[in-house]
Amino acid sequence: MIDFPELLSCMVCPHNCGVNRYLERGFCGASANLAINLAQLHFGEEPPISGSRGSGTIFFCHCNLKCVFCQNYLISNQGYGSSYDLESLVQMMLDLAEHGAHNINLVTPTHYSPQIRKAIATARYKGLNVPIVWNSNAYEKTEAIESLSGLVDIWLPDYKYYHPIYAQKYSSARDYPSQAFKAIKQMYAQSGPLNLDEKGIAQKGVLIRILVLPNGLAGAEFSLRKIAEEIGIDVPLSLMAQYYPAGKAGDYQELSRGISDHEYQKVLDTASELGFSSIYSQELSCSDFWTPKFKQDNITF
Repeated sequence: MIDFPELLSCMVCPHNCGVNRYLERGFCGASANLAINLAQLHFGEEPPISGSRGSGTIFFCHCNLKCVFCQNYLISNQGYGSSYDLESLVQMMLDLAEHGAHNINLVTPTHYSPQIRKAIATARYKGLNVPIVWNSNAYEKTEAIESLSGLVDIWLPDYKYYHPIYAQKYSSARDYPSQAFKAIKQMYAQSGPLNLDEKGIAQKGVLIRILVLPNGLAGAEFSLRKIAEEIGIDVPLSLMAQYYPAGKAGDYQELSRGISDHEYQKVLDTASELGFSSIYSQELSCSDFWTPKFKQDNITF
């Protein structure tokens, strides 16, 4: 039975690889079946996302980017995880909310967006009443973002690169900077800046993440200027200092170390000088402290 005709010739993301995911895997590595590694209360997100009770985080397997330094490399590139049907995903959402999660945090969901749309709608029908967080790499089509209007409450996109040459070299997506920025603008148009409740917990809106890379490879300062000029300085930023050489980063000399205090401070200073009103920062941590302990007992291919 074909439940999601979009996957018969998949054009879900900007790669437009056109494969029949009921018969083979797309560029992302995913078939038509949902693959998930972990669902848990997670306390390592930004304060308005994790809060005091944790974010109900669901980590999907595979990814439409091939970041050589991915901190979730085990599941995004190597495919460790298990297959689940739609009803199981719905139940995961409901269980996490029942255990006190402030929100349901869908990590790397883009390549499963047709299935997830239906799962969110079903979970809402069954009583889910916490915000939905779309935690993505932002390499998405604006049409896909539009199709999630009314289903997703909080957008948590990365803006990984300013320069196409690095986007291609390290993530196999030369058009990433332009595609991701269009997607983020669409997210902001739909939801606006982050709206917090009286306890400081996010309810709706956009929070843009920038992972600062060594040697200026993310082009973070250029990205900040572009965000300020084209979206505005009211959008909250999460400037992340947690880079460490995960995945295959050790194969690239320029990525084989953590960032320096000077590199990170330059990005913080730029954001401050541009006038951004809400900036979440981190202490430098060149370790896997923030990376969940993923399951390694099953592999989805």
